[in-house]
Amino acid sequence: MKKIILSIVSFVILASIAPVANASAPYESYNYNYYEEAVPMPAAYMPSKSISGQDLGVGHFRDPNDMYIAEDGFIYILDSGNNRIVVADRNWKLIRIIAEFQNEGKKDGFKNPEGIFVKGDRIYVADTENQRIVILSAEGELVRMLENPKSEVLPPNFKFYPRKITVDNADRVFVIARGVFEGIMQFDEKGKFIGYAGTIKIQSNPADLLWRRLATKAQREKMALFVPTEFSNVDIDRKGFVYATNIDPGSEMPVKRLNPAGEDVLKRYGYHPVRGDIQFLLRGAMGGPSKLTDIKVLDNGMFIVLDSLRNRVFCYDADGNLLYMFGSKGNQLGTFKSPAAVEGIGETIAVLDRGGARVVLFETTEFGHQVNQAVALHHNGEDEKAADAWREVLRLNANYDIAYIGIGKSLLMEKRSGEAIAYFEKGMNRKYYSVAYKQYRKEKMKEHIGTFLTGCVVLFLAWIAYKIVKTWRRRKGRRRNATF
Repeated sequence: MKKIILSIVSFVILASIAPVANASAPYESYNYNYYEEAVPMPAAYMPSKSISGQDLGVGHFRDPNDMYIAEDGFIYILDSGNNRIVVADRNWKLIRIIAEFQNEGKKDGFKNPEGIFVKGDRIYVADTENQRIVILSAEGELVRMLENPKSEVLPPNFKFYPRKITVDNADRVFVIARGVFEGIMQFDEKGKFIGYAGTIKIQSNPADLLWRRLATKAQREKMALFVPTEFSNVDIDRKGFVYATNIDPGSEMPVKRLNPAGEDVLKRYGYHPVRGDIQFLLRGAMGGPSKLTDIKVLDNGMFIVLDSLRNRVFCYDADGNLLYMFGSKGNQLGTFKSPAAVEGIGETIAVLDRGGARVVLFETTEFGHQVNQAVALHHNGEDEKAADAWREVLRLNANYDIAYIGIGKSLLMEKRSGEAIAYFEKGMNRKYYSVAYKQYRKEKMKEHIGTFLTGCVVLFLAWIAYKIVKTWRRRKGRRRNATF
């Protein structure tokens, strides 16, 4: 009954507030509730403007494949079709173009590069068709290159086609390479190949396994091999955990967070798997599961993934809860023809649209800002302020289950488990409901244990007194009978 009332209240609020926020949004905004239903919600982000090559004065972008925004706010666009890097500052003012560099006294350049990463004053470029990683200074001077890796675990005829790249705090380089299914290639700080990280486990079909077992040797040789898919993109957080995506359509875990040992430690405490859309058509041009082709780790444990099938951006918190989504396929501002990369500049989200040859910028709405604020406060341990932010979110969207869970978590941290239970119930979160209930039971036991023990002692003493009086009366009666 409470859910029905909340739904009605939410509808009224959406009718009065959300349409204003969504009036110019060229896409639907929704989230999935506990029952896997797509529930409309206010838009968290709205498109603000787009930046093309002409806007920067560098001519038309041609098949741009990647983009990176450094900590100093500089924006690096990998204009792959033009074999160059376009660098702009945070105000989108052109800084420089890196199209060539000196290599042992000769001019050298890129050939269809597909990935870029910036760490400090070093620019790492996956120079795909030249089969090498090029490391440049901030001014575009060659520092060194990683090429032709050698190892006993690599086949003798191995061809190195790097596609995406990231670098950790120890200067280890993680590379996704074309045709490499064993995992993400790792290179140490000296550029030596040291192995793979995050090997994707094969999820074979039981029917295929049975058929393979029953087939003859000749038939088995004609069957397709069970080969894991490649990773599609990679990023890294401040703690050195590598985030990676793959586009295996049968995978329940297309997003991974790899620790230094290469183990997946991504938290998946949300209602549903971290894989973009969970409800979709099975057939058609836009049918099938989300095709996650990029990932960006934001501050406060949040991360966003880019779905290049339906051209949507999904944002999750550190626990794997889907916070919001935006974007769609189209030509309008805020939609994409073929998105290739996603980045964050503070609360601004930038999406590189390869098909549209432009970068589209999105800014938060009041709803999106409050959600980001609440997640950040909770992540930084400011639970009381986080609860206030979540209440503001509920004022904008009373049907936002994550806000109830967020308030419940805050109350739980403040040891107000009795109140937290009610919020976890509204948020339909069994895990935290159980945690809150156990804590509530423990608090009540602790609160009343003194009274209980005192009562037991009083009862025990009363019983002793009763026994003494009873014995005394019995003995007194016996002495009186003996006298008579």
